[in-house]
Amino acid sequence: MANDVKRLKAHLAEVYDLECAGSVLGWDQQTQMPPGGGAQRANVLSTLSRLAHHRFASRATERLLDAAESEVASLPDDHDDRCLVRHTRREYERSRKLPDAFVAAWTQDATLSNEVWRVARKANDFAAFAPHLAKMVEYARRAADYYGWEAHPYDALLEGYEPGMTSADVERVFAGLRTEQVALARAIAEQPSPRVDFLSREYPLEAQRRVGLAVAEAFGYDLSRGRLDIAPHPFETSFGRDDVRITTRYSLDEPTESLYATWHETGHALYEQNIAPELARTPLSGGCSLVFHESQSRMWENIVGRSRGFCEYAFPLLQDAFPDALADVTPDDWYRGVNRVRPSLIRVEADEVTYNLHVMLRFDLERALVEGRLSVADLPNAWRAKMEEYLGVTPPDDRDGVMQDSHWSGGSIGYFPTYALGNVMAAQIYETVTRQRPALEEEIGRGEFSGLRDWLTEAIYRHGRKFTPRELALKVNGAPLDSAPYLRYLKRKYTEIYNL
Repeated sequence: MANDVKRLKAHLAEVYDLECAGSVLGWDQQTQMPPGGGAQRANVLSTLSRLAHHRFASRATERLLDAAESEVASLPDDHDDRCLVRHTRREYERSRKLPDAFVAAWTQDATLSNEVWRVARKANDFAAFAPHLAKMVEYARRAADYYGWEAHPYDALLEGYEPGMTSADVERVFAGLRTEQVALARAIAEQPSPRVDFLSREYPLEAQRRVGLAVAEAFGYDLSRGRLDIAPHPFETSFGRDDVRITTRYSLDEPTESLYATWHETGHALYEQNIAPELARTPLSGGCSLVFHESQSRMWENIVGRSRGFCEYAFPLLQDAFPDALADVTPDDWYRGVNRVRPSLIRVEADEVTYNLHVMLRFDLERALVEGRLSVADLPNAWRAKMEEYLGVTPPDDRDGVMQDSHWSGGSIGYFPTYALGNVMAAQIYETVTRQRPALEEEIGRGEFSGLRDWLTEAIYRHGRKFTPRELALKVNGAPLDSAPYLRYLKRKYTEIYNL
């Protein structure tokens, strides 16, 4: 390895280690930390974020980048070192715009805000949470101003999750999806609902855990480098490819909540566990973008996990785990039941046809908050109005309304569009895979997932952040993000289920 790149990597490795230390404490906050530990945890995370940011956004990083850029100039465009320097330069130019003190304060207040949200949601007490949420919105606005923007302040926030995409791009995609998905949902609403009585019976929690984890392992989740825990809002986090953790939540009479959350987070984990080891402890060790990451969680959860072939494979496992609850149920009953379409209050429990509508309403509200057109005090009423407009349902309270997601409490504003765009990318990638592996559906029906996983590892996972989202989309699919495969997937699947 050339000396200048070697020195840059050593510098970046220390930044990576600091960020991982913060991530470990963030995981602990959500899964293990005692309720009284929030204030101290906020102090520690604030310090770690300040140190990591200061080191990365320093003149030392700039000098090392300047030297390394000359050294890698003659390397191929896709060489690891050239990609590292290119990506690090982009991230450095963005990060250096934020003052250290601002990053530290934002982290500290976000940590405290998340603790307040956790308590306030249980108590259905939006008034207690509102001042903290207002702080998060103000931090987002200030960050957008620090970063700079042209058409819309939201673009500066979205860039941190999906580089190269603007809110105008998102709205163009959403406009087409909204029309088609609303029409499909209305057509389905006129048809008889599949049988779902068995999905509200008693399903022992430990059995839910065992079968959820067994399928995660079948998908390829390596438990020697991972673990499953409980959290109020399921998530995946990684501290390098060899320590990738997932969480879920359980309900005694709603088994699909834990099972599909586990498999959703497994999709994220497969991405992280299969990044090339050569990229370890560098800024390239992570998913390309949130759209690509969400494409994997949604693919394994839905396109695979709710497919007919998968349900036929998994049903004997489920019946062994829950013999009483599923005694009078067939694999076809299970397949149709877990694909029932019905407007619902909770995003993470929404069906494939209506899920994107949940994301669209959050996107609308986030932009209004960032612009200042909507105040936090008015957010609960605005949320209820949007739910009625988009889904035809009205939340009975704020717990299952405006406070249901943890993202805003932690300052993640600009994140939500990637969920719906991830659905779009998932279908586009899956269509590409099936063209190259025509027997894929049969493989899934036999419980053989290595073919899909290995294809995804070679095409996507191993590259980490070497490429921009657009570059990777072109490499994988030969085209940029396109909603047509997703709409084809929905129409084909639900036309058959509902005899449209």
